[in-house]
Amino acid sequence: MRKLSILFILVIFSISASFAAQTKIKSMRISSSSDNTRLVFDVSVIPTHKVFRLTNPDRLVIDFSNSYLEKNLSQPEKQHPLLSRLRTAHRNKKDLRVVIDLQQAVAPKSFVLQANKKYGPRIVIDLPIKGKARVAKTAPTKKYKPVKTASRYAKPFIVAVDAGHGGKASGARGKHGTLEKKVVFQIATKLAALINNQPGMKAIMVRKGDYYVSLRERMKIARKANADLFVSIHADAFRKSNVTGASVFTLSRRGASSEAARWLAKHENAADLIGGVSLDDKDDILASVLLDLSQTASQDISQLVAQEVLKNLARIGDLHSHKVQKAGFMVLKSPDIPSILVETAFISNPKEERRLKSSKYQLQMANAIKKGIMSYAAKHSLALNGSSAFADVSAHKISKGETLLGIALKYGITLDQIKQANAISKSNNIRVGQVLSIPVGI
Repeated sequence: MRKLSILFILVIFSISASFAAQTKIKSMRISSSSDNTRLVFDVSVIPTHKVFRLTNPDRLVIDFSNSYLEKNLSQPEKQHPLLSRLRTAHRNKKDLRVVIDLQQAVAPKSFVLQANKKYGPRIVIDLPIKGKARVAKTAPTKKYKPVKTASRYAKPFIVAVDAGHGGKASGARGKHGTLEKKVVFQIATKLAALINNQPGMKAIMVRKGDYYVSLRERMKIARKANADLFVSIHADAFRKSNVTGASVFTLSRRGASSEAARWLAKHENAADLIGGVSLDDKDDILASVLLDLSQTASQDISQLVAQEVLKNLARIGDLHSHKVQKAGFMVLKSPDIPSILVETAFISNPKEERRLKSSKYQLQMANAIKKGIMSYAAKHSLALNGSSAFADVSAHKISKGETLLGIALKYGITLDQIKQANAISKSNNIRVGQVLSIPVGI
C-alpha cells in the first residue's frame, strides 16, 4: 500500500512538473497601420514555435510547442482589413495551434523580444498588407534609364507646424500682458495657411486650439502624419528687456545622444520605426548604428533648413544670433524627422511685444519661415513645384552599408518620395544590389 501511495505521488508530481514546464500563452495583441498588421503574443517564456501560411483559403498558422492558453484569445475586430476569424486547438495533448483566417495572402515575418521593464517575453509577427499603392503598380517604366512618367504621384512635402505651449502652459508673458501661447499660435496658423497654398506642400497643425499637448505627444503627432519637417514656433524671453532678435535652433549633439539612449533602452514600446527600419529585432549594437544613421541624416537636413529660414528672418528684422543655435529641446528630438525651432522675437522686449501682436508682422514672420523652407527645397531639388508627377527618374544601385534615408539625402529628396517611387512600405527592407528609381530633375 505504501508503494502504491509513493507511486501515486510520483505520478502527480510528474504531471505537475510537466504542466509547470509548459509555456503560458497569456494574450495576443493586435496593432495595425495602413500597410502592416502586427500580432504580439505575450508569453511566460519564449517557446519553440513555427509560423507559416496555408492557402485555399488563406490562413496564418502559429504552432507553439509545449504550450497552453492562459485565457481565450480575443477575436479580431469585425472590420479588420486583413484578419477574419481566430481559432485555437491543442495538438498532441501539449502543443498549441493558433489559426487565423486571412482576407488576402501575406508573407509573415516573425521575431522574438526578451522581457523589458514594461513587458515580458514576446513573440512578434508582422503581416505586410498589400495596399492600394502596391496594387496600383501597373505599366512599369523601363528600368535603369531616365524616363518621364505620369503614373507615380509625388506625396506632398508635409510640414508639422507646432505652436509652442497652450492651455495652462501659457509660456512667456510680455510687459503689457501678451501671452506667448497666443501669438505663436497666430503665427503658426498663418504659416500653415501659406504652406497649404503652396502646390506640392501640406501643413498639419500639431495643436489646433488653446490646449496643452505634451512635448513627446507633439513628436508623435508629427510622426503619425508622416511629416517631412517639424517646425516649432516660440517667442523668447529674457530678464533684460533690451534683448531683441529672432533665433533658429536645431537639436544639439548632446540632446541627440540622450534621446538615442532613451530609444535604445525602451525601443519605444517595441513598435516604432527608424527610417522604415524596425529596431525591435535588432541587437543593441546594430540598433545603435541604425539610429545614429537616421539621426545624423535628420540633423543634417535640419541644419540646412534652419540656415535658409535664418537668412529669410534676417530680411524682416533683427537676429538675436546670426548662426543656427544648438539646444536639447524635447520637440526637436524625433530621430527620423528633421526639426527646427524658431524663436520669433523677444516677447520680453516691449517693442518686439508690439510687433508680435501685429497681424502684419505675424504674416511677415510666417512668410519668412515658409520662404526658408522653399529655399531649402529649391537648392535640394525637392518636388514642391506642384507637378502632379515626378519628372525625370534615374536609377541607383544599392551598395553595402547604404540606408534608404541616406540615399534619399544624397539625392536631395525625402524618404517618403523615394519610398513612393519604388512602392516600398514601412515594413520593407532594402538589399545590396537592388536598383531604386530616383525621382530627380524636378
